[in-house]
Amino acid sequence: MSLNSTPSADRVHIGFFGRRNVGKSSVVNAVTGQELAVVSEVKGTTTDPVQKAMELLPVGPVVVIDTPGFDDVGTLGELRVRKTKQILNKTDVAVLVLDGTAGVSETEKELLGIFREKEIPFVLAVNKEDLRKPQDVLPALSEETENIVRISARTGFQIEELKEKIARLAAPRENGRRIVGDLLKPSDFVVLVVPIDSAAPKGRLILPQQQTIRDILESHAVSVVVREHELKETLEKLGKKPAMVITDSQAFARVSADTPREIPLTSFSILFARYKGNLDLLVQGAEAIERLQDGDRVLISEGCTHHRQCDDIGSVKIPRWLKSYTGRELGIEFSSGMEFPEELSEYKLIIHCGGCMLNEREMKYRLKCAQDQGIAITNYGTAIAYMQGILTRSVEIFQ
Repeated sequence: MSLNSTPSADRVHIGFFGRRNVGKSSVVNAVTGQELAVVSEVKGTTTDPVQKAMELLPVGPVVVIDTPGFDDVGTLGELRVRKTKQILNKTDVAVLVLDGTAGVSETEKELLGIFREKEIPFVLAVNKEDLRKPQDVLPALSEETENIVRISARTGFQIEELKEKIARLAAPRENGRRIVGDLLKPSDFVVLVVPIDSAAPKGRLILPQQQTIRDILESHAVSVVVREHELKETLEKLGKKPAMVITDSQAFARVSADTPREIPLTSFSILFARYKGNLDLLVQGAEAIERLQDGDRVLISEGCTHHRQCDDIGSVKIPRWLKSYTGRELGIEFSSGMEFPEELSEYKLIIHCGGCMLNEREMKYRLKCAQDQGIAITNYGTAIAYMQGILTRSVEIFQ
């Protein structure tokens, strides 16, 4: 996959944090070589996180995020700080920008504590080196000497050194994970069942389908893409048993019926659960469907914000299937995009989307939130397969 086509969820997310007026936006512009963020002497110029997917050498494909000041005040300021805390949940590498002519405040100490708590690799970019007097020191950061880079966004001093430091922190992220390629051999056939999804833009497949096809091609295998009503005839005419059938979760029941038992079957959603390293947890979470009682609250959460269609899988189909399967009167609630609640104790079950638009850190954060609070969590494909009695079959291929 070329750098320019790398999906946002597979890019290194680099967040720039700090107090107001320390020069965060100037540092972002210096690092990216673009006027990505508005720069002003007025405190609080950055009022919302600014995100940009780009190629940043020597790191590679990244998402750069400029955040509002973490010391913002007032009602709006509190909302901005809350947004910044949400950004921290998906940050792979944090850059804490400090004013080299000032001391270290409680705000910087709080941010450092959050980085450590969330195990986010970080670098301290001490800005305004061109204005620093010889006696200026940062004694409060003496234990962070290894992480400090003194820079000047105005003159460009040591900006390249800062980028090199970011690159070193980002490098361990590569782990060779594959969506499906590790299960295939060259020349294998894979049949993909892709209903024409009304939620997808005209003329395009949705992202998990695109990424799976690309991974199959990179494995030197062959992908055959059909709609659900074409599967049975395609399997009969193929002349060779496919290595597997991969289906959109919405068509699970029909595809299972039309796929001979000796052919492995799974879904895009289940593949992406494994890709992000959490399939076992989500399989266990699906079993909580069995224990739901009248009045229990279920959260259905999506990682993106799209226009909901009249028969949307998250807001319409899954609630309908839950009611039919359990026979219970359930309270169904929804969240989307960055709005994943921190307090989950009121829910008996969370059903999350496949998370194709979320990076690994953000997805793991959401799973950990559920685990820490003892709340069962599963995803769309796993829940659907469970309710249709085909979950065991759908995960056999990974054993």
